[in-house]
Amino acid sequence: MTASHASGHGHGHGHGGPELADHRGRLAVVLAITLTVFVVEVVGAVVSGSLALLADAAHMLTDVAGLTLGLIAAVLMRRPANSQRTYGYQRAEVLGAAAQAAVLLAVGGYVLVEAVRRLISPDEVGSTAMLVFGVVGLAGNAVGLLVLASGRADNMNMRAAFLEVANDALGSVAVIVAAVLVATTGFLRADALASLLIGVLIIPRTLRLLRDSVDVLLESVPRGLDLGDVRERILRLPHVTEVHDLHATQVATGLPVLTAHVVVDDSCFHDGHLGAMLDELQACIHDDFDIEHSTIQFESARHGEHEHATHA
Repeated sequence: MTASHASGHGHGHGHGGPELADHRGRLAVVLAITLTVFVVEVVGAVVSGSLALLADAAHMLTDVAGLTLGLIAAVLMRRPANSQRTYGYQRAEVLGAAAQAAVLLAVGGYVLVEAVRRLISPDEVGSTAMLVFGVVGLAGNAVGLLVLASGRADNMNMRAAFLEVANDALGSVAVIVAAVLVATTGFLRADALASLLIGVLIIPRTLRLLRDSVDVLLESVPRGLDLGDVRERILRLPHVTEVHDLHATQVATGLPVLTAHVVVDDSCFHDGHLGAMLDELQACIHDDFDIEHSTIQFESARHGEHEHATHA
């Protein structure tokens, strides 16, 4: 005595999610740029002795790893759904973002510790070489940002890549400012202060990215969605007496899903209008909460007597 339906209007949507933009080419270009800048900055750090330049190079190295993961995720995300993975590989973007965030946290921690050490005991640095390599790094990052800018809001994977390159650009600016200060004032601790700034730039953004990706992996309710509001809205529909087993999660960026058991009047199972009720209910979920993929199970009041105690 139940009826259920998965997907949204038209009853013909698959579970592959929204049409995916192809970011593989962009990520490959930015990866090549980042790898080149990393090599240049390592050489610059050795030549100048700058911790700030070395810290930025270390950040670049994590970006090379992160962008490689991002590129792999972008490839996997475009693989079609199958009988074993009914949503395809879209969650690869979340795994890639979480991995990038974890690597960035490790680098940020190292940079902060080393910067504090150099504040206490500053080392000599070559300001001219530091400045030249800092400018080269900034130029490379600027090109990377331009390549990624228009696609940064499409999914977590692209957002992670954009944040990494943006952090690198800010780090390069810090290196340049520190180099100018060392050259003009002889203030060696400027190098350590720039390194400290780079570390501070890495940590907060990384924590936010890690939080968002972990929320998806833990199947938390999508940010901004209040299940209380959803329950209240469903209960306002005619013939609905109760809503339970109401769950919402997010498979990947732009792909929230919702399931619910909806108790309706017994008459609904005999007068033939459950189909119309299902259309109305899913239209409400889609229009009011922007959730296209929903699965609704209709139940009579007596059905609750047979359900497991864990249902709520």
